[in-house]
Amino acid sequence: MTTLHQLRCFVASYEHGSLTAAARALGYSQPSVSEQVRLLEQGMGVRLFRRVGRGLVPTEAAHALRPHADQALAAVAQARTAATAVAELESGTIRFGVFGTSRLYLGSELALDVLARHPGVRVELVGQNSSEVAAELRSGRMEAAVIAIPVADAGLEVHPVMRDELVYVSAASDRCAQPVTPAALAAGPLVLSEASWGNEDSTRAQLLRAVQGVGGALRPRVEVEDVETALEVAASGLADCVTARGVLHRLADRLPPSLGWAPLRPKLFDEFAVVHRRGTPLSPAAALMVELATTRLHALDVQLRTLPRRRAPSGP
Repeated sequence: MTTLHQLRCFVASYEHGSLTAAARALGYSQPSVSEQVRLLEQGMGVRLFRRVGRGLVPTEAAHALRPHADQALAAVAQARTAATAVAELESGTIRFGVFGTSRLYLGSELALDVLARHPGVRVELVGQNSSEVAAELRSGRMEAAVIAIPVADAGLEVHPVMRDELVYVSAASDRCAQPVTPAALAAGPLVLSEASWGNEDSTRAQLLRAVQGVGGALRPRVEVEDVETALEVAASGLADCVTARGVLHRLADRLPPSLGWAPLRPKLFDEFAVVHRRGTPLSPAAALMVELATTRLHALDVQLRTLPRRRAPSGP
C-alpha cells in the first residue's frame, strides 16, 4: 500500500537528487528515506531512481509519478487546512439545537452574533421542540443545544441557564385579576400551543401535573402549533392561554391591546439549559454557540425581572 510518507520521501528525493539531501530536508535519517523509497518501488513494481555516484537520476516511471504524488500531497495539505479552519471557526457549518420558541428569545441575533465574529461559517439553528432536540443529542446527530428542561436522560449533561415564569394570558379582565390556581386552569377555556407535541412539551407537562394535582384535567378548548396563534385566539376573548413572560416581552409591540396577564399560583417556570452528551468535550464551534446563547438568555433574564404586569382592560 502506498503511503503519504513514502510519497513525501519520493518527492524530496526527486527534487534534491540525493537521499542524503532529501533526508536533511525532511528531517529524517538517510536510511529511513532510502527504505521508504524502496518500499514505494516495491509496492508499485517499478524502479524510480538510478544511482549515479552519490546522486539519484529519476527514471521515466518517476517522471510519470511525480505530478500525481504532488497532487496527493497537496490534497492532504488542503484537507488539513480545511479541518483546521473549521476548528478555528474560519469556515464550515455550525449546527446548534434550540427549543421551539427560541426565535422569541434569541431571534435572528444569535445567528448574526456568530456571523459577525466568523463571517466564513454557515449557521444551522435546528429544533421545533425540546423533546425532538433531546432525541437528536442522544443519537449523536447534534453536539449541543439550548432546550427546555427537565430532560430524562442520564447520558446528557445539563447546565441550567435561565428560568422564565409562566403566566395566564386573557382578554377578560376578571380572569386575570388575581393569581390563577390549578383549579382555575382546569375550569378555564384554554388555547394551548405545541399541538403536535402535546404533553411531551415541557410547558404542557407542567400544566398537566398542576391540574391533576387538584383532581382536574387539562382539556384545551383550542390547540395550535405556535404561541403567536395562541395569543391571537386569546385576544378574541373566547379562550385564554398560558405562556412565558419572555414571550410576552419579545412580542410586546405586537400583542393585541386587549390582552393582560396574571401569575400562576403556585408559580410555574419554563427552564432552559445548555445540554450536551455527558463526557464529550465541546468543539470550538459548539462552545461558541453555547457562549453566545447563554449571554443572550442571561441578558433577557435581567430584563424580565423588571417587566411590569400587564392587565387586560375592563369591559364596557
